[in-house]
Amino acid sequence: MTRLILKPGRDKSLRRRHPWIFSGAVARVVGSVRPGDTVAVEDDRGAFLAWAAYNPRSQICARVWSFDAREEVDEAFFYRRVTAALAARDHPDLDPNFCRVIHGEADGLPGVIADRYGDTVVVQLSTAGADAWRETIADALMALPGVARVFERSDLDVRALEGLAPRVGVLRGDAPPEAIEIVEAGVRFLVDVHRGHKTGFYLDQRVNRQAVGRLAQGRRVLNCFCYTGGFTLHALAQGATHVTSIDSAGEALAWGQRQLALNGFDAARVEWVEGDVFRMLRAYRDAGRRFDLIVLDPPKFAPTAAQVEKAARGYKDINWLALRLLAPGGWLATFSCSGGVSEALFQKIVAGAALDAGVEASIVARFHQSPDHPVRLSFPEGGYLKGLLCRVP
Repeated sequence: MTRLILKPGRDKSLRRRHPWIFSGAVARVVGSVRPGDTVAVEDDRGAFLAWAAYNPRSQICARVWSFDAREEVDEAFFYRRVTAALAARDHPDLDPNFCRVIHGEADGLPGVIADRYGDTVVVQLSTAGADAWRETIADALMALPGVARVFERSDLDVRALEGLAPRVGVLRGDAPPEAIEIVEAGVRFLVDVHRGHKTGFYLDQRVNRQAVGRLAQGRRVLNCFCYTGGFTLHALAQGATHVTSIDSAGEALAWGQRQLALNGFDAARVEWVEGDVFRMLRAYRDAGRRFDLIVLDPPKFAPTAAQVEKAARGYKDINWLALRLLAPGGWLATFSCSGGVSEALFQKIVAGAALDAGVEASIVARFHQSPDHPVRLSFPEGGYLKGLLCRVP
């Protein structure tokens, strides 16, 4: 048995059930080990702490599978975890056939993300430990009721930090169709699991899309960083008079137009704009345009804490511009998916933007990721998505 021995005093986070071990906390490794192998983690006195996947190539050199010394990390372990994760999705706001089935550390499977779209499960394996158990994880997902295929989208940048090459392709069953149709609160969407962002769709915004959509009736809406138009379609479904949707990717906008037709919405009610959001917001300001509801759902500006300062400037800039574009009584739904930007910092950034814009805005509601993206109390890093619904007088 290979053992990972920690330095004195570096076991506190593990005793609080935090699943990450950084390389600086390790005193030595006893025994031979390959990246992804399971090791027994011990404190400096030899007391057992956890079973973890070890990877000397990563700054986070070990990720905990289990804190139970009696539990064996074998094929049965992964079947148990996958089954338990599905059972945890028994929630009134969730459809178990259209949700995130596994959310990494929150489900006791670090480095494993699995999203289900009907009979198709799309899996992302981002760590050496998850990668080592690829075949077993695929088998466990394939064993879920109603699953016909498992498709891998492990084309994540973070795999490079683990010393892993990207991998995309069929793991079980046949190839997924070019587009998978799903229905979210009565709105029809097409999911591209082959080339779409993440696993093909932003499942984490499911509840927020519906909440923002309910505000859209009779309003002029601006949807920034719209991707394939998730917020756009919900706004139209709830009676928005017009929606301007901006994204830099023309392919995503074309996909949005396909979905517009699929739902039978009037194309005249939507303006699809291919361009840089920062530039377009300035152009709209200079042209004197006003909107009643603005959605800001940008990509991750700060993947790590080291990029927070630069990200804060970007978040402040777009929120300042958006607040300048709101009509009296208007609403701003603004989001950040950057794990390095805390909820408190994000609120401070938006408050600074409102002050600089000369606007007295109020927070009416807070947004978080949908319930199929749970956050363990011992792993707050899992709560990456945060948002504010603000209203101006």
